[in-house]
Amino acid sequence: MSVAQAVLQDPRGRTLEGPRMQVEISTDNNVPGSAELNRWAEEELRAALSRFSDHLIRLEAHLSDEVASGAAGVDRRCVLEARPEGKPAVVVTHFAGSVDEALRGATRKLAGILDRQHDQAAHHKGGDTVRYGRSANQG
Repeated sequence: MSVAQAVLQDPRGRTLEGPRMQVEISTDNNVPGSAELNRWAEEELRAALSRFSDHLIRLEAHLSDEVASGAAGVDRRCVLEARPEGKPAVVVTHFAGSVDEALRGATRKLAGILDRQHDQAAHHKGGDTVRYGRSANQG
């Protein structure tokens, strides 16, 4: 678990500073939860979701192996739970062949949901319309 004020960089090399969401990474008994894995996962999440960091209080990632036998297939799972400030938690799940693919897939799903929630909150009646390009109330 980390409540970091550390300076991180996103994949494009931009510095990510400012208020930080709390990030917690957990694994089941079948996924080795090394410090390196936790550090990588936290950096991936912070970089991919940095535009939401002012609105998210907490972000939890749970990485697991659904078929503990080690057989090949789509058995790695990532469950992400985001807790936006003043709103209900958002939970997504993604299955993939590896832990990193599962984390990245779940992150894309979560970012899409958070984008839609933000757009719905920002755009309300009285905004531009499809037909007229301006609000119908403005004449």
